[in-house]
Amino acid sequence: MRVYLLFLSLFFCSLTFAQNSISGIVTDSNNQPIPGANIKIVGDTSGAITDFDGSFTLQSSRKPPFTIEVTSVGYSSQKISVSSNTQKLVVKLQDEETKLNEIVVSASRTPERVLESPVTIERMGIADIKKSASPTFYDGLENLKDVQMNTSSLTFKSVNTRGFATVANTRFMQLVDGMDNSSPLLNFVIGNMIGVSEIDVQSVELLPGASSALYGANAFNGILFMNSRSPFTTQGISAYAKFGQTSQQAAGVNDYIDYGVRMAHAFNKYVAGKVNFTYLRGTDWHATNYDDKTRAGIDRSDINYDGINVYGDEVSTNIKGVGQSLADLGIIPGGAVNLLPNTNVSRTGYNEVQLTDNKASNTKIDFSLHLRPFGDEKLEIIWQSKFGFGNAVYQGANRYYLNNFFMQQHKIEFKGKNFFLRGYTTTEDGGKSYDMLFTGININREWKDDKTWFGQYAGAYVQSTLGGATPENAHIIARKVADTGRLIPGTPEFLAAFNKVTNEADVTKGSKLVDNSRVYHSDANYNFKDIIKFAEIQVGGSYRQYQLNSHGRIYNDASGPINYNEYGVYTQLAKKFMDDRLKFTGSLRYDKSKNFEGSYSPRISFVYSGGESKKHNFRASYQTGFRNPSTQDQYIAFNVGSALLLGSAPDNLASFNETLAVSKGTPAVGQIYAGGSPATPATQATLYGMNAYNNSYTSSSVQAFAAFSKANPGNTPDAAALLRRTNVNYVKPEQVKAFEIGYRSFVKDVSIDVNAYYNVYNDFIGNLNVVAPLYGTASETFDFAQGAAEPVPYLSNKPVQSLHALANGNYRVYQLYTNTDVEIKSLGFGLGLSKKVYKDFEAGVNYNYSQFNFDQDRDPSFEAGFNTPKHRVKASIGNEKLFANFGFNVSGRWNSEYLWQSTMADGVIESATVVDAQINYSIPSIKSVFKIGAANIGGKEYTQVIGAGSIGQQYFASFTIKP
Repeated sequence: MRVYLLFLSLFFCSLTFAQNSISGIVTDSNNQPIPGANIKIVGDTSGAITDFDGSFTLQSSRKPPFTIEVTSVGYSSQKISVSSNTQKLVVKLQDEETKLNEIVVSASRTPERVLESPVTIERMGIADIKKSASPTFYDGLENLKDVQMNTSSLTFKSVNTRGFATVANTRFMQLVDGMDNSSPLLNFVIGNMIGVSEIDVQSVELLPGASSALYGANAFNGILFMNSRSPFTTQGISAYAKFGQTSQQAAGVNDYIDYGVRMAHAFNKYVAGKVNFTYLRGTDWHATNYDDKTRAGIDRSDINYDGINVYGDEVSTNIKGVGQSLADLGIIPGGAVNLLPNTNVSRTGYNEVQLTDNKASNTKIDFSLHLRPFGDEKLEIIWQSKFGFGNAVYQGANRYYLNNFFMQQHKIEFKGKNFFLRGYTTTEDGGKSYDMLFTGININREWKDDKTWFGQYAGAYVQSTLGGATPENAHIIARKVADTGRLIPGTPEFLAAFNKVTNEADVTKGSKLVDNSRVYHSDANYNFKDIIKFAEIQVGGSYRQYQLNSHGRIYNDASGPINYNEYGVYTQLAKKFMDDRLKFTGSLRYDKSKNFEGSYSPRISFVYSGGESKKHNFRASYQTGFRNPSTQDQYIAFNVGSALLLGSAPDNLASFNETLAVSKGTPAVGQIYAGGSPATPATQATLYGMNAYNNSYTSSSVQAFAAFSKANPGNTPDAAALLRRTNVNYVKPEQVKAFEIGYRSFVKDVSIDVNAYYNVYNDFIGNLNVVAPLYGTASETFDFAQGAAEPVPYLSNKPVQSLHALANGNYRVYQLYTNTDVEIKSLGFGLGLSKKVYKDFEAGVNYNYSQFNFDQDRDPSFEAGFNTPKHRVKASIGNEKLFANFGFNVSGRWNSEYLWQSTMADGVIESATVVDAQINYSIPSIKSVFKIGAANIGGKEYTQVIGAGSIGQQYFASFTIKP
């Protein structure tokens, strides 16, 4: 608190230093203001940026006369002579038919024209944000070439570039002012929940390809940079307010609000500060996919139904085994067991919309203090604190409601013309977040335990059958009897059970997610261009320390936090040849992670600028990248109901164990095999982490075994021949060899950007489900020489014991993290065109083709999860100068259908066409813009994630005022 009071006192106290102030306005040829134009004193570091109405104020210690240079994307630069402090400048820039001369930094960690970027890069600036028809600037990223969004929630969108991404995109990195936005616990970006306000955005840069050579392991398939405005160059109070509605068939029409304020002030050339606050609230897209998770065409009428957005129905058991137990207890006649079918029955679940209020919200607050000890950009010291909290739905192996989820970041940074040194920490708190699957399961258990429910079901089925009911009607009657006393959503009893379950972290009784994890990170870079002249050489490095702390709920950290670290160093050399027409860039990075050997990531690239004005730019690059297994891949120990997710770090496997109940079986053979005797049968068995890898069968082979056994009862030897023992290694880093070529230019009045890539992945990380028997030895060789196809008491044949375990449900399903030995290849092509088609009407279109190749027959259990359409087309047309102060923009996008694969559910996502539109009216007298817009205007609802809600329409009106 004392630190914040100090910052506030610095923020609101002014120091006086001698300085000169020059003001003016920048317009286009039609006298319309140009926001975001850069003003720089020639030969000096002082500069400013125009506000929304094109005005600027430039402060400098230099006295006139001097010359300023004014530049803006899409306009020719202009130099103006300044003769006095009182001179009011009016600068008129002429249109330039290209946006390819803009400056980007991220591709090479140094300023360069986008034309000369060695890799594909996309950019969104202030003008692009102003004309975007999307509800937020972050939503507008979806209209960039090479971007496919994965929408899990209204407030949680995940960027997907170059494929192989679910909602949890661990192959993509997002930086805000240099800070990684990834969740310390989850290892992936949670949309813009702790990002940046759209009135504080200076620029957004996107590298859609592998970027490991400069940015390390997580920048495997892409990286997004969001940079905020400096309070030294953009001052005053800015604010916006959006009001609108969302419309979805399942959720109806609901209100939506989004507003924010930015306050920034430079007290003098030495001290500046800013504060941002934004708040968004709406109703989430209701998730109502009631297809069965694994069986196409199955609906609620099935006795073993397991719906995608239904929870609690994951609890399932073989009803014949239950009947045997009832017969042993004398509850039903012994012979009546034969009336029960040899099939599984699931409990009645609750719909997702009954287990969440579907309220989506996001609040972001950030403070920053900027100090320039020498009064210029030679050295700037920045303290920044960011806070984000709210509600959203995250989808991984299950669906999780992030309720009052809180995340904060704090950074100290030293930067100058040729260097930066920063350190920051990220901390999160799960708040009241919970797992929807275990919420459904344990609410069911609150009103009736599983044993009682299935016992009543079996008993009612037998009684109905003896009374002459058909099997179909007997199942209906049995479920009705077993569901007697079921808690009804909306009642006080249901709410009491819900609150009890969601406040309990033990998955046998509750569903609360506990998380107090954090990350400590530091990185540095130095550019020797002012010292070494023959080439531009940079060096840098980073260090990261994870502190995982889920209190045993998600990670294997019940005994205390898990500490894990990694570091990397890199260097880059860039040099121009052939009259500066040929630019060579070479980079090399070395990274080392705690549990893995070090990895080298080289990159080389060439850019050739042809033509008299060097406007025809050809590029080619090659690099090898890598991705270390995430902390989840290594240390997770998370029970998701249908399986236990288990990380493969050796110390994780060595320390993990769980004790599971052993069912009685028919007769009590299993309890004898588990270590008991006829007199004292063992009711429990303990499994260790190593069992998952060293004593298990692949899930696909167990499914084949079960299907054959059901169709051919008594033929155990042939069924056993279908089983395949798990034979996989512990997870290790995955590798990529990335080849890319491209061309950027403008021919006459058409801007052209073409790229093609080819990636080869080795040791690709994925998931594998395995089944570990609670007793016996997992084997592919079985000896039935003792004459018993079915096991009998005292049989010492360990492989045959494992068959008994599989047949009687005495096993644990694990989801492992491992690598496939099969090489995966992906390739793609992108084309972007833009042109002023008539006067100030600007049209653009881009197309992306994407595909991957994987020999599924060589690794049938592995899911690559490409999750990317083969074809995507995006187009836009707009005019910001339609007539006096009016502008508009319409954007549309289409994608072909594609296969979605994830740990929760697989399925085909249908093709979709989405059109967004907006009109805006500027009011220069009050420096404001009024906008009316709609997303998916008049369109069909569409899905981007199997299991998430269908995306409907969103309408809004916004009012923005900037100084």
